[in-house]
Amino acid sequence: MKVESVKYSVSGLGCRGELVYDDSVKTQRPLVLVAPNWLGVTNDVVERAKTFAGSQYVAFVADMFGEGKGPKGTENPMEFLKPLIEDAAETRRRVVAAFETMTKEAVSRGVGDAKRRAGIGYCFGGSNVIDLARTGADVQAVVSIHGVLATPAPAKKGDIKSAILVLHGSADPISPKAHRDMFEAEMDAAGARWYALTFGNVVHAYTDVGVNNPPVAVYSEPATRHGYTLAHAFIEDAFAGRL
Repeated sequence: MKVESVKYSVSGLGCRGELVYDDSVKTQRPLVLVAPNWLGVTNDVVERAKTFAGSQYVAFVADMFGEGKGPKGTENPMEFLKPLIEDAAETRRRVVAAFETMTKEAVSRGVGDAKRRAGIGYCFGGSNVIDLARTGADVQAVVSIHGVLATPAPAKKGDIKSAILVLHGSADPISPKAHRDMFEAEMDAAGARWYALTFGNVVHAYTDVGVNNPPVAVYSEPATRHGYTLAHAFIEDAFAGRL
């Protein structure tokens, strides 16, 4: 797998994302934006992008904080994220910039198919890809995995073009049932094509191997395995116009 650092800018902020693809494949492939959790562009999320993309997709890991401005990992996650969570317009500008950079860079290399684009995000990144859909971006599917579902700027009717899949733990304290209810009401009001799978007794960060911090964040192998299986099928259905 090839990993290329790509620099881009948004709102005067210098960012560095990672373009990930199998360079032994010579055909153009669909594009998948990968939005990281609150830790930003790390080796872990690049490895996830490699695994998810395989030979099937070209992936791009979005930089939502700016090069050198991400967390050290010792901060309180929600306190660190609060400025961006509360500034929906800026958050959406940043994820759109990553989406556009992904498209430009993949197409310029002859490896990407700009007509088939999707997004997948974890934790804060889950809200980022939903925000991408909220902007009305021409993206076929977005998948939120243990994402932040509440927003200060809900979509209005007709705003969303993308199909949306939420894969969530029923006991997730970061985005609890009240947030899920708000999200569902928002999606219905917007007339979106949305789908959700809720894993019983599963908490936050269930795809993070080795994490064991109950009752907040605990890895779940079955939820991870079934979630990824559904995510792949959902994106393929969206590309094929079956949703």
